[in-house]
Amino acid sequence: MSNYLILCVDDERVVLDSVMQDIDDFEEHFSIEAAESVEEARGVISEYQQEGKPLALILCDHIMPQETGIDFLIELNDKPSTKTSRKILLTGQAGLEDTVQAVNKASLDFYISKPWSREELLKAMKEQLTSFIIENDSNPLAWISILDAERILKAAADKRVNFGD
Repeated sequence: MSNYLILCVDDERVVLDSVMQDIDDFEEHFSIEAAESVEEARGVISEYQQEGKPLALILCDHIMPQETGIDFLIELNDKPSTKTSRKILLTGQAGLEDTVQAVNKASLDFYISKPWSREELLKAMKEQLTSFIIENDSNPLAWISILDAERILKAAADKRVNFGD
């Protein structure tokens, strides 16, 4: 059922490997990829879009060599093909101004400070992926086993009520 992509972007390989290990609970249901740069991330997103697998969620560091994570998230928010993806900034170096810019211009959905806890990361991802599936998947009930079942059932019930009006 890996019709959607989760992408992790961080220029520090040790951090990237740690994040990938922490989120492996989602591996059975999502395609999970890692990128060490914004340029590499663009390539991964393009490749998956060509396969018909949209970006569901991106975990992105802020400070990277060529481009900042926030600038990349803004870019993704400006593109129709990636606008609906959920965006999580995972960083220890974004200041208040950067964070405000991310929230206002990149539709940042969540912010996690480094160092993070696995439980905090998984909880945030589950919340954000549930929102993405409810808003973008034609059959959100198929995701009950891995995501927030209560929210999915409520959204499905609300849609039935709205269709009946």
